[in-house]
Amino acid sequence: MVGMNVILFGTTGMVGQGVLRECLLDPDVDSLLSIGRNATGQQHPKLRELVQTDLFDYSGVETQLVGFDACFFCLGVSSAGMAEDQYRRVTYDLTLAAARCLAKLNPNMTFIYVSGMGTDSSGRGRTMWARVKGETENALLQLPFKAAYMFRPGAIVPQHGIKSKTRVYQVFYTLTGPLLPLLYAWFPKYITTTGQVGRAMLKVAKQGWPKTVLETSDINAV
Repeated sequence: MVGMNVILFGTTGMVGQGVLRECLLDPDVDSLLSIGRNATGQQHPKLRELVQTDLFDYSGVETQLVGFDACFFCLGVSSAGMAEDQYRRVTYDLTLAAARCLAKLNPNMTFIYVSGMGTDSSGRGRTMWARVKGETENALLQLPFKAAYMFRPGAIVPQHGIKSKTRVYQVFYTLTGPLLPLLYAWFPKYITTTGQVGRAMLKVAKQGWPKTVLETSDINAV
């Protein structure tokens, strides 16, 4: 696909920062619309930002969301300390609000959702976050997009100075930083990088992939 127009959610998060970087470097990406509650502060000829305070309602900005080929949905929160109804609200409800709107406006769009290793597709498991993520994946796969893919990375090595907004994750990355490249080489089934995730998303959006659910080893293989 040449001249691809992309929407990116979660641009300020660790995964989103990596995807943003790869999109801006990719010559096949003509334009990138970042949607979030806060601006990234970055400037680039390809990049346009839409600050949307209510991520559950896009009725007032629908005219700005037409004509896109792909959406990379990297927005997510940790379930730590959250009740299931709260987590469902900011995971299932928030994701589907955006996805349903985009499916209506861009039926030829490829939608890629960043889920996580261990997500429970049955929707009946005992682990709350995995169950909610699984229900979210299943609902996305039912929407009338040209194609939809679920990315389930395990541990992600941040590259190019990217940092995690989740404090406990950043502490982990800081403490284990020198070992992460080695761990990535030793355990390719469980560890990927921010760059790998971004490049894999772009390739899948352009060329498709035989699986709709991609685990870490699939992401690295792409």
